[in-house]
Amino acid sequence: MAAWPTSSRATTQGGTVAERKHTEVAVGILLRADGAMLLSTRPPGKPYAGYWEFPGGKLEAGETVEEALRRELIEELGVTIGPASVWKVTEHDYPHALVRLHWCKVSEWTGAFEMREGQTMAWQQMPLSVAPVLPGAYPVLQWLAEERGQQFSLEQLLN
Repeated sequence: MAAWPTSSRATTQGGTVAERKHTEVAVGILLRADGAMLLSTRPPGKPYAGYWEFPGGKLEAGETVEEALRRELIEELGVTIGPASVWKVTEHDYPHALVRLHWCKVSEWTGAFEMREGQTMAWQQMPLSVAPVLPGAYPVLQWLAEERGQQFSLEQLLN
């Protein structure tokens, strides 16, 4: 596996260079047998509140991606996932955080879905019927569409 840098340089308004550390995030792409994927809204009080995203959260010290994803989905959704391994890794530079997203496809889980953080959930097929979608998810949605032989355009997410 490739070694990833742990920080990124950004130029501030004053022209100085500041280090930005990556926030490591485990993300679950929960897929039903019919191909629908689970999206949920970001909870009130968080950056991008109300935007649709794939569920997941930050890795805690010493956690693997799978451990973090398992913990986050129990905490946020009340479900216990089956096996999960990293499918893709992307980075996105939001104004509030530079994130490295570890995307895991998940097709097995147990438990009833509970929205434990005040979010809303929706099972979605392409094209999505919910908006707005968190920008960090755009590449993954494109890859999922391509895997299914479907057309994808960013305009689908912005309309």
